[in-house]
Amino acid sequence: MSDEHAREPEEIRPSHPTSGTEIEVGTDLDEEAHGVGLEWPAVLPVLPLKNTVLFPHLLSPLLVNTQRSQALIDEVLVRPDRMMVAAAVRDPGLEGSPGPDDVHRVGTLLRVVKMLKFPDQSYRLLVQGVGRVQIDAFEASEPFLRATVTGIDDEGDYDSVEMTAMVRNVVGQFSELVSESPRLSAELQLVAGNIEDPSQLADMVAHHIDLDVAGKQSVLEERDVAERLKLVLSQIDKENDALRIETEIKEKVQNEMGRTQRDYMLRQQLEAIRRELGESEEGEEGIEELRERIDQAGLPEEALKQATRELERLAQTPAAAAEHAVIRTYLEWLADLPWNKSSEDSVHVAEARRILDEDHYGLEKVKERIVEFIAVLSLKKDLKGPILCFVGPPGTGKTSLGRSIARALGREFSRLSLGGVRDEAEIRGHRRTYVGAMPGRIVQNLRKVGTRNPVFMLDEIDKVGTDVRGDPSSALLEVLDPEQNVDFSDHYLEVPFDLSQVLFIATANLIDPVPAALRDRMEVIELPGYTLEEKVEIARQYLLPRQTVQNGIADVDFDVTDDGLRALCESYTREAGVRNLEREIGSVCRKVALRVAEEGLVAPVRVGPDDLEELLGPVKYEPELAEEGGRPGVAVGLAWTPAGGDILFIESSQMPGRGELKLTGSLGDVMRESVEAARSWVRGHADQLSIDSKSFEESDVHVHVPSGAVPKDGPSAGVGMVTSLASLFTGRPVTAGLAMTGEITLRGKVLPVGGIKEKLLAAKRAGIRTVVLPEKNRRDADEIPAPLLAGLDLRFVGTIDEALAQTLS
Repeated sequence: MSDEHAREPEEIRPSHPTSGTEIEVGTDLDEEAHGVGLEWPAVLPVLPLKNTVLFPHLLSPLLVNTQRSQALIDEVLVRPDRMMVAAAVRDPGLEGSPGPDDVHRVGTLLRVVKMLKFPDQSYRLLVQGVGRVQIDAFEASEPFLRATVTGIDDEGDYDSVEMTAMVRNVVGQFSELVSESPRLSAELQLVAGNIEDPSQLADMVAHHIDLDVAGKQSVLEERDVAERLKLVLSQIDKENDALRIETEIKEKVQNEMGRTQRDYMLRQQLEAIRRELGESEEGEEGIEELRERIDQAGLPEEALKQATRELERLAQTPAAAAEHAVIRTYLEWLADLPWNKSSEDSVHVAEARRILDEDHYGLEKVKERIVEFIAVLSLKKDLKGPILCFVGPPGTGKTSLGRSIARALGREFSRLSLGGVRDEAEIRGHRRTYVGAMPGRIVQNLRKVGTRNPVFMLDEIDKVGTDVRGDPSSALLEVLDPEQNVDFSDHYLEVPFDLSQVLFIATANLIDPVPAALRDRMEVIELPGYTLEEKVEIARQYLLPRQTVQNGIADVDFDVTDDGLRALCESYTREAGVRNLEREIGSVCRKVALRVAEEGLVAPVRVGPDDLEELLGPVKYEPELAEEGGRPGVAVGLAWTPAGGDILFIESSQMPGRGELKLTGSLGDVMRESVEAARSWVRGHADQLSIDSKSFEESDVHVHVPSGAVPKDGPSAGVGMVTSLASLFTGRPVTAGLAMTGEITLRGKVLPVGGIKEKLLAAKRAGIRTVVLPEKNRRDADEIPAPLLAGLDLRFVGTIDEALAQTLS
């Protein structure tokens, strides 16, 4: 426990009078500051001081808060000289009141200048140092220490050259210290420069520099002023050196930190705080925990070697370094990947077939392929996953089919949308040299699902882009090659990862934009558009129940009739899939929900064709219907669109002119070439068709395909073009209720085309009774279920002559 505390006289001021009782004790400070004409009693009270030393010539504040010391002060104040001696305690950690043997024998003679007494009975003193004294003998220790003291005179030649040089050196060095040290007031430079007495200068400087109690006591005990100045100067030099080193370190650190200065400084401070708190061992524990995770992850040999090397680097890298976070993130990725974690496959063929049928109507070809895979998997456990590609119009269930396949196999499902992806790093990841590097989306999704054999859907693979950042489709070549993906290399991981157990399923609306090399690696399965009856059945089994639940009318007696569903399909949607059909069914359900909420409708609700206009507004699509009879020059073609199939009217007109051909209707280059080829063939076979050859030179021909705002292209309208022109020039109309498709050549051949199922369904919807198809498309027609072809007369032709024989009346 400390009896008294001395503080800087510049920092402590007497408190306001309201906080205590002030007792002013007058004195002539100038006289006493120099010790001129002073006398004191032979015995003086001795005030022990802990943790401080007071010097002569200085005003110093003291706090007195013990009864023993307060009794001493009370006696001093009633004495006419108001003097006492202050001596430092040898051991600052001393418990209890110091005795005679506990204080130094050299102290400072003090005189009380001012005293404040506070309500808590503590005393605050302002004392004046008068001179050095030697304690000769202690006369009493109770109620406080008393001793006989004698004055100590300074030694040294004040006028010597050495003393003058020493004073200048001390003043200069101390001024430099004051200018550099943030804890010293700038006013001390002026104070030091104005002190002429070397002894006073040494005492003042010793009071303000950073000296411990022992150091200050040695200055106080030194009688030779020159030696005293040397002691002070030595300490000043140490402080100046420390300040210079501190400044150099600070500047060096700032220069090295550069762009990351703030983050680096904060990390350095944080690390220092952690060391002070004894938390540095937690980092080692974190590394050991990471090592255990890597050991349990089951990494292959090459990946384990890489992880071990990185762990050693992590242990040697300071936590405050930026590289530490990079290495740790990399190791966490290695530890979290499913190197040996697999889902247990469900190999029950009957159960898989039931799940697929439960989730999707139709799509027999796709279901059969999946069931075959499960059957082979039940016989060969290490079977590599196939690479499938579902190609079909939007809304035909490609993506949802992937989820059903995962459910049937008992595997996790992951989906990666490739639409608009233009950066190769999205597939392969970034190299770790880049700031913020991450693995590619393939590795990220595998970490998310937590197994190495999920069903992985690469959605919209036909919409992958290419730019200066690379070609993602080229990166997919390794992913989708069963012979290469066993050692798939991600740029971030830099170690191979086995993708051979992953069942990859790609989806596309069109197969043509997919690069040939990528297409060659996939087993393409086409999902054709749904027929009207299939749409009605899908709506009945899946869409209508789902929308009634989503719109809160599952408990309402509500239904849409089959005729109402047919009307929805034909008059309010025009698509190959059922996405818009579900949207329209949802609109009907919302209208019913509104009535239930507003009117409390409880009666059964049946929506038929006549109710749709009231619920959904006017009909959006009028079906294209073939005309029963026609005039020469008009033929009906069949076209494939992303929304399914449609009929296409081809109109040709002849007028006087100079043999020019005019084409309108937003025709693409390929379709324009088909018209040119058709005109050349008809002109070349004019005699065979009984056409006057002069009519080609003396008349202009205008070919138009209606719906001019809709772009049209492709070679499949060739048969329709040649039929329209032949009909125009011969004057023979095209057979009523007949439509056609096929590509033509100048040699008169009819070549096969695609989209046969969609085109036949469009013909059936339009009321077509007879369809002319290329002979080589017979196999495509044979794959279409017979009920879908009911009412259609299919005629297959191999040449233009055979086609005209079927199409012209």
